[in-house]
Amino acid sequence: MAASGRILARCLQLLRSKARAGVSTGDLDRAAERFIRSQGAEPAFKGYNGFPGSICASPNSMIVHGIPGDYALERGDVLSIDVGVELDGWVADAAVTVAIGRVSSVARRLLDTTEASLFEAVEQCRPGQHLGDVSHAVQRRVESDGMAVVRSLVGHGIGRSMHEDPQIPNFGRPGTGPELTEGMVLAIEPMVTAGGHEIRMASDGWSVYSLDGSLAAHFEHTVAVTADGGRILTPWHLDEDARNRTGARVETV
Repeated sequence: MAASGRILARCLQLLRSKARAGVSTGDLDRAAERFIRSQGAEPAFKGYNGFPGSICASPNSMIVHGIPGDYALERGDVLSIDVGVELDGWVADAAVTVAIGRVSSVARRLLDTTEASLFEAVEQCRPGQHLGDVSHAVQRRVESDGMAVVRSLVGHGIGRSMHEDPQIPNFGRPGTGPELTEGMVLAIEPMVTAGGHEIRMASDGWSVYSLDGSLAAHFEHTVAVTADGGRILTPWHLDEDARNRTGARVETV
């Protein structure tokens, strides 16, 4: 899974560099598929339950599961990019939300809060903690910053399959839920809006939007629970500031 995660991290770094005004979400999808296959891996999303893309590309008020296509990015957009990679039967899953040019102060705070909540959740990924500790870490940070956790969408276990038990809500009470044990691997993915937590499903059957039209952000890492704490297997964050936000072990890309 660490090998899958390293490919995924490099893919997300590539997409972040390409995500700019005038580029379409379909352009990003094609670049992702070419890169993933060039590494001897498979795009885990493509064909998953009929999904047509290699990535999910979700702009602005779209929270997750956006189908890549003709939408051309504009300055001021925020774009959530979610990628899955399968290598030798092992799956990794991760997401980032990027700013396209200069964005509003609300958008900047939303991205900063959502990313920070992910790293605070990763810090809870050690044996003896509970799933509720992970969930509560996200909720505490998001709500203290005046944002809303999307309550009807969850993270998940991951391994040989994209979605495995347990489900991981982004809200909860500390000390509750299953106890974390060494060897568990979790896809932790805060999904946050600048407005309310209610959602609506688009007519395409995939895209999920904030009900009130507020901006949304989505950050995700695949994290292994180890005796030394959380081990981030999808290290799309390689800047020193991001490293300093978590005590987790980080794979080298």
